[in-house]
Amino acid sequence: MKTSRQTTVSEGDEHMIGIKRAVASTTQTTAEGVRDMGTTGLNARKIALITGVLFIITYVTSIPARLFLYAPVRTDVNYIVGAGADSQIALGALLELILIIANVGTAVVLFPILKRQNYELALGYVTARLVECTFIAAGILSVLAIVMLRQDFAGTGGGDRGSFVTVGRALFAIYEWAFALGPGFVVGVGNGLILGYMMYKSRLVPRGMAMLGLIGGPLIIATGVAVLFDVIEPDSLPQVIAVIPEFFWELSLGIYLIVKGFKPAAVASLPASTGAEHLSGAASSAA
Repeated sequence: MKTSRQTTVSEGDEHMIGIKRAVASTTQTTAEGVRDMGTTGLNARKIALITGVLFIITYVTSIPARLFLYAPVRTDVNYIVGAGADSQIALGALLELILIIANVGTAVVLFPILKRQNYELALGYVTARLVECTFIAAGILSVLAIVMLRQDFAGTGGGDRGSFVTVGRALFAIYEWAFALGPGFVVGVGNGLILGYMMYKSRLVPRGMAMLGLIGGPLIIATGVAVLFDVIEPDSLPQVIAVIPEFFWELSLGIYLIVKGFKPAAVASLPASTGAEHLSGAASSAA
């Protein structure tokens, strides 16, 4: 039989062991938390810098391609049977390929930050960027097909001119609709509404800046629908005016992220979520 003294000592030892384990666990958790906070802060600055550079690249590639390099195709309906400026068109296609990479990059690089605020919306932003790039890729294929057919027409010494012109106009129409539905519509959903809302809600950037996205997004969507139903012409004055808030939203976001990065207090206030709980929750519901 244990004496009362032995029982007291045994209980005391167990109590001390419990306290030591609790202290060790707390120390380990605190150390991991500090280490995670430091890593998060470092990664957040890198993410901001890379994202800002990628947004600037989207401007450097998209504007010259649309307004200047594709001009021969856009202004001459008979380009396919003319002298052509094939190298210029090819350069425009190359810039738009870089644009696709930059577009996808902005969503992928931002995802680790955005998912900590709202996993579903962060995934939605990636999806919107991919859909936009799909339309851009369709436009690239269309203009390159025009170039190839123009070369075929020149190589045959002039075939059925009317048929070539008809095909060329059809391909150009595909390019124009790809632009109208991608940059002219989906951008309003992704960069405007989704990204604008998440930046506004999280305060990662100044809220006044994010408001440009929340204003510009619906305007782009509205004018995109108006073009779809032939209420206004593509690239008409109403559509150009509607693009202005979104134009300055993305440009100011890129510059701000390069110069200043995300607001440290906003990054620190984000929950340390990896999104794994969303996946496990979905798996549990399915089971």
